Amino acid sequence: MAIKVSIQGYEGSFHQMAAKQYFGNNVEVIPCATFREVIKIASNRKESNGGIMAIENSIAGSILPNYTLLQKGNLKIVGEVYLPIKQHLLINPGVKFEDIKEVHSHPMAIQQCMDYLDKFNWKLVDTDDTALSAKHIHQHKSKHIAAIASKLAAELFNLEIAAANIHTQKNNYTRFLILQRKEENIVDENANKASINFQTNHTKGSLAKVLARIAEEDINLSKLQSMPIAGTNFKYSFHVDLEFTNIQQFNKAIYKIQSLIQSLTIFGIYKNGNI
Repeated sequence: MAIKVSIQGYEGSFHQMAAKQYFGNNVEVIPCATFREVIKIASNRKESNGGIMAIENSIAGSILPNYTLLQKGNLKIVGEVYLPIKQHLLINPGVKFEDIKEVHSHPMAIQQCMDYLDKFNWKLVDTDDTALSAKHIHQHKSKHIAAIASKLAAELFNLEIAAANIHTQKNNYTRFLILQRKEENIVDENANKASINFQTNHTKGSLAKVLARIAEEDINLSKLQSMPIAGTNFKYSFHVDLEFTNIQQFNKAIYKIQSLIQSLTIFGIYKNGNI
């Protein structure tokens, strides 16, 4: 029985590529228009086995609303994928390069490829999704429109790559979280990474004291993200990604910071995806 996971975007999207990288080619994806819908479907055992959600990009930074979704949801992080974002110019078979008059894609993808696109006098059209743009030029048999999308989108919609790797920044990665319902989560004994959220008492030096206790256990902080606490005046919680050698290290660090924090949520203990 194939694993079913919810993703943001459409078939051929980078979310689907992340799903295939983590679960294998037989994974079944449930396309969602929004990240909120991803969380909703991932939380329903009748609809899916979990979900995949982008959380940060090496160029654009964190997707802050998704941290809020994590806090409000009933899901655990069970893994992660670092996916290189490679953008390609796609056309229908038989279309010549000189026939292109328009290029359609998500505005972020267009911006990522602007150095290349500036060389041509093409009309640039913003759309909701890179993969959806590829699907549309396939469905409409467009002879004068190209799309910017992934290699997977080209394969799914029988498109040709007119120009490969047209993105400006060649070292561009997006980090995706693999999410599963809390009651089904089993921590891997070889886990070496964790994502937590905590609140301090907001007195002077309180955050520094917490981070010092964590450092005492030889744990690396790969992410520190402040998040405003709703309903307060400029008070924040902190999302932290911790990298360690074994779970015992992590447990000792958590024990040490308990007296210094007001609340703690462990979003997940999992294996480092690495780049």
